[in-house]
Amino acid sequence: MKSVKHWINGALTDGGGRTAEVFNPATGEVSGHVALASAAEVDAAVAAAVAAFPAWRDASLVRRAQVLFRFRELMDAHRDELAALISAEHGKVHSDALGEVARGLEVVEFACGIPHLLKGGFSEGVSTRVDSYSMRQPLGVVAGITPFNFPAMVPMWMFPVAIACGNAFVLKPSERDPSASLLMARLWREAGLPDGVFSVVQGDKVAVDRLLEHPDVAAVSFVGSTPIARYVYETGSRHGKRVQALGGAKNHMLVLPDADLDLVADAAVSAGFGSAGERCMAISVVLAVDPVGDELVGKIVERVGRLVVGPGDDPRSEMGPLVTRAHRDKVASYLDLGVAEGAKLVVDGREVEVLGGRVEGFWLGPSVLDQVPVGSRTHTEEIFGPVLSVVRVS
Repeated sequence: MKSVKHWINGALTDGGGRTAEVFNPATGEVSGHVALASAAEVDAAVAAAVAAFPAWRDASLVRRAQVLFRFRELMDAHRDELAALISAEHGKVHSDALGEVARGLEVVEFACGIPHLLKGGFSEGVSTRVDSYSMRQPLGVVAGITPFNFPAMVPMWMFPVAIACGNAFVLKPSERDPSASLLMARLWREAGLPDGVFSVVQGDKVAVDRLLEHPDVAAVSFVGSTPIARYVYETGSRHGKRVQALGGAKNHMLVLPDADLDLVADAAVSAGFGSAGERCMAISVVLAVDPVGDELVGKIVERVGRLVVGPGDDPRSEMGPLVTRAHRDKVASYLDLGVAEGAKLVVDGREVEVLGGRVEGFWLGPSVLDQVPVGSRTHTEEIFGPVLSVVRVS
């Protein structure tokens, strides 16, 4: 059984005792344990970053870009390995995990152009005997607190640009699927990034709170639920940090009467059930404008019936399990809630047939609620799972 550790100052570091279980969502079995950092372990990672920052800040832009290019090539070479780790701990199918890695690599490639992107500006004579100039400089030690649903892509939205700009970066990934972070850390070292410039502290709220309070952390970027985003923003800004906090969403698809309903049904199923609905940008509400509702729902139901649900490592699978049993049960509870609120359950994902006849694991198939009342909890709350709500609009 694997043990997922921290990465501090260029090396794997054991935790101080607290751990959490890591699951294989397809089987429901414990696949390993992840260390949960104490405040002291966060302090060690930040101290390593503080020590590494001056030399990395002073490194030439060409030197930084060379490291980024090498990291990009290593990531590309290991994309299958990274996707396999994501599938094993998150549950998404391999093709979806590969797409996640590709989207993250796009940001790495963007950061490879940092010598041009960091150019300042100079304007002579903007007023009498007044010239104006601007410079772009790193902040110092910055941190990323990232969610379970994209354990590679969301961190790669943050650290390539931060590191290319001369900062030192501390990543606190989700403890639910932590292994991808260590592979990326190892590839940074192989690419030639100095020790301490990129660190990983595994953990829970203890690690988050210490990063938000630490006087040597200049900025924090966060992606997660809205209540936690609010907490991160308020706590980090109260401690004088720049904070980017991205919260939840409830994305709507508006279907007008002249729409191509076959195209719409394909898009709704793809956007609603890809990655088992565990996407910030998942379409979770379809607004069907009269008179297309009945026909559209019929087409969606027909397509849902063809979706193949199975483990992420099976190439036939089109949708995998949810990340944990608790999350699966929370998402499933919205089906009964929707019916109680007056909606019609036309596809019940609790009755899904899984490839191989699997019954263990955190399975919930695609689900469709029709005639969902406007303003109901099913309509307004971010379910973050494979539940598509159809709201009829006159």
